[in-house]
Order: sequence, then structure tokens, then C-alpha cells
Amino acid sequence: MKRTDYFLYGLVIFGWSTSWLPLKGQIGIVDPEVSILWRFIIAAAICFCISKVLKLNLRFPIKIHLKMALMGFFMFSTNFTLFYYASENLASGLLAVVFSMASMVNILMVAILTRSKPNYSQLLASAIGLIGITLIFIPELKVSDLALKSLILCVVGTFSFCSGNLVSGSLQKQTIPVMSANSWGMVYGCIVLSLYAIILDHPFKISFDTSYLTGLLWLSIFSTVLTFGCYLTLLGRIGPGRVGYATVVFPIFALLISTLFENYIWTTSAVLGITLVIFGNLIMAKAN
Repeated sequence: MKRTDYFLYGLVIFGWSTSWLPLKGQIGIVDPEVSILWRFIIAAAICFCISKVLKLNLRFPIKIHLKMALMGFFMFSTNFTLFYYASENLASGLLAVVFSMASMVNILMVAILTRSKPNYSQLLASAIGLIGITLIFIPELKVSDLALKSLILCVVGTFSFCSGNLVSGSLQKQTIPVMSANSWGMVYGCIVLSLYAIILDHPFKISFDTSYLTGLLWLSIFSTVLTFGCYLTLLGRIGPGRVGYATVVFPIFALLISTLFENYIWTTSAVLGITLVIFGNLIMAKAN
């Protein structure tokens, strides 16, 4: 990895580490898919403005738009909707913990689709990290009866996110700029979110509460435009396995934030789990 890659990697960890608490703060005020809709309307508008300023191409053939629509379905709507609903019964840091499975899922999905052997160093790093994540999460399953339902939603959401990763990687191989693809992907994601709201008969309302609007802007600008731009750029540069490991690292910081604001209680297994995550990260950083 180059120095710029490490910088982008750090921004991804910062952006997503700080996203889970404001995400949870959106719950119970406006229906999840509607909150996400407002989030991506703002983010898409910013992405289009950035694309215009950078003079990026925004006109593409139908085949490319179909891929962008697929990315919008997997990454910019369904993934988020499932995690927002799961957040009703889990601490924000634990949402990030489950999402960390993206590291291993990315590697396995690429290996299956390309019929190639995975990088065993990356796979080992992910396995060690996920064992650590499991140790962190086990106490929550024992405490809450609803944790399993939320866990299933998060797992499906993670697979949806990784599917979007593959589509984004395919678009980058066709030299489609990340910001251009994100702009249109978010537009299609907004269409899907609108359909979800209509099907569920949820009103298109918004809260003007200061905390809600502050969280919405943070999620739209920093956690979406900035972080997704950095993440998908890294996806094209260093591959899904190595960039996916960012999803194993940022739960550590998300749990620290959850400790400060949600009284998350650390256990012996959680400390051991964090140690394994750090060890796995060192292996992943050295993997080719």
C-alpha cells in the first residue's frame, strides 16, 4: 500500500467509526428507509456537484446504468435499510462489529465468482479478526432475546454491501470514475428506498429536531460522500480483501464510542477479541 492508500484507509476507519452512533440516533423518529432516503438525497446532490466541479463524465450507456442501479440496490439502499432496522435492538458499536464480516465475505465472494484460490494470508487475517469479533459479540446474544433477529438482519445487510462492492469493482475496471458511479448509484438507491417506503406504507416525513438534523448531515457528508468515496477508491486500488479489513478495524473505535455514550460494558472476552482483531490487522497489512 502507498502512503495515499494508508491516508484513505484512515479516513474510511474514521468515517465509519463515527457513523454508527448518529445512525442509531435516527431510529424511532422517522422510519428507517425514509431517514436513509433523506441521507442519500443529500449525498447524491453533493456527489453530482463534486463530479461537475471535477468535470467527470456523467453520461453513460444503458448497460452501465444497469450496473449502477444494481450497486444502488445492494449498497445504497438495501444494506442500510437492514442495518437501520437491526439498530433498534443493538448497541451502535455492535452493529459495526457484525458489519466487519465484510472482510471475509469480500474475499470468499471474489474467489467463488472468479473460480480462483483466495489469498491465504488475507483469509487467515480475516478469520483471526472474525474470531475476535465473535468473542466481542457473544455476551450480547446472551443478554437480549432480540439480538439474534438483529444479527440475521446485519448478516444479510453485510452480504448486500459486499455484492455492491463487486459491482463497484466491475465499474472501476471499465474506467468509470468512482464519484460518477456513486452519484448515479445513490440516485437509484433513492428510488429503491422510496419503493420500500411505499410498500411499507411509511410516510415521507422528516424531523426538524436539532440532533436528528445534525446526525443526518454527518451521515450524509462524512459517512457517505467522504467515506464511500475513499472506500471504493481503495477497492479499485488494493482489492476487496485488503480494503475490506477496514470493516474489521473500525468496530474497535465504534465500541469505544459506544462505551462513552451508550454505556457498553467491556468483558474479558471483549478484550481478548480486540487483541485478535489487532493481530489479524497486522497480518492483513503485510499480505500481498
